Amino acid sequence: MRLISSVIGAIVLLLVIAIAIGAVWLSIRPPELLRVGDGYAAKIVCSNTFIAKRDPVRVMEEDVQAPGNPALKLIQVNVDREDGVVTARMLGMFAPNYALYRGALGCTSVPDGDLQAARNAVFLNKVKAPKSDSIWPDGEGVSIGQDDAAQSLAKLLSNPDFAGPSMRAIVVIKDGRIIAETYGDGFDKATPLIGWSMTKTVNAAIIGRLMLSGRLSFDDQNLLPQWMGDARRNIKLSDLLGMESGLAFNESYGAVSDVTRMLYLDPDATRIAANAKQVTPAGERFNYSSGTATLLSRIWMNRLPSESAAIAYPRDSLFAPLGMSSAVFEADERGTYIGSSYLYATARDWARFGLFLLQDGVWKGQRLLPEGFVGAMRTPTTASEGIYTQVQAWLAGPGGSDAQFGLPTDTFWMLGHDGQSVAIVPSANLVMVRMGLTPGWIDYKPQILLKRILDMTTPAKT
Repeated sequence: MRLISSVIGAIVLLLVIAIAIGAVWLSIRPPELLRVGDGYAAKIVCSNTFIAKRDPVRVMEEDVQAPGNPALKLIQVNVDREDGVVTARMLGMFAPNYALYRGALGCTSVPDGDLQAARNAVFLNKVKAPKSDSIWPDGEGVSIGQDDAAQSLAKLLSNPDFAGPSMRAIVVIKDGRIIAETYGDGFDKATPLIGWSMTKTVNAAIIGRLMLSGRLSFDDQNLLPQWMGDARRNIKLSDLLGMESGLAFNESYGAVSDVTRMLYLDPDATRIAANAKQVTPAGERFNYSSGTATLLSRIWMNRLPSESAAIAYPRDSLFAPLGMSSAVFEADERGTYIGSSYLYATARDWARFGLFLLQDGVWKGQRLLPEGFVGAMRTPTTASEGIYTQVQAWLAGPGGSDAQFGLPTDTFWMLGHDGQSVAIVPSANLVMVRMGLTPGWIDYKPQILLKRILDMTTPAKT
């Protein structure tokens, strides 16, 4: 018995030592994957708490843990509302990562933990949103009819088979007016929602604003200082916009990759893509890259006279003219807008942007984008085999060709992670916004909803 007790005691001691060594290792050199998970949790909780005014506990449960990797359930977050800091730690102890609320600029990931530097990097004054009872899009007034057609549309949008799992907002615009809208539980017309990669299309429109003033052109080269000494100096702005620059970038999620490093491990979100090798000549291969989109942010920001002018430019040049008062465009720790992913806006403001594209970049009679710019946004690139366009948009909804769903051939899309979409159909003078938390593996197709809406709103041919 004494021998057995000694053996058990030795095993317990070894286990304690192993656990202690593991804890020290996780504290000193935590695996990057854990830091990615903690960075993701901190950023999502921060933005939804401070921008969308949602309950952080619910955000953690619904947005971070429910649809994601099971390991995310082991993360604990702390929200310091007074200092605007969200800290996430695996098991509440390991691999800490941080996000910081910066007012009008929303939240930023702070992977190096230098919160003071992140506070000092950028600044944008908050502006009180004007309130107007004018009919949308001039104000927030909406007059939806009560006739049979309106009732049928409302019934369609409330049908989960068409609205899709975890729908958060649907807004339908016909002939410049909201004709139907609905919201998921806990969300309403005032809730800012993340667009994820729909941000890319908005970021491209900001470039279009600079093109209109002559500060950028599709043919611009020598785009970054670190490219001047090699073949990358020949990459054109059009190559980046069409995702065919030839730059290496790994867009895989769920692991430590270029995109997850960019978003959650690097305080400078441009570093990885800016230093990437050009593995194929420009124009030869389509490579979807969030790194490219963030580089585009830095490129257009460099064309403005100062960093403060660049920070103010999206709001002054685009959001304010369109009346997108809810829009919050978030930047990295160093102050570069994350043009790939981080724009929050209400569903009605996303619809305003969709209407802006439907109107060929004209708003209230004023041309805000160069002639032909939206046309390029609807023109496919050869390298993408016809699914991606020359200017950061899609010619096909999730999962493939729109033709199989019977959609008009002029339909084009803004698409984002977890089921975000804006469909623009010029021939029907219609825009559909559909927002949610609907992971790709669910295989939800907004094309089915769009086709049903088109069938219900398009006059029958005689």
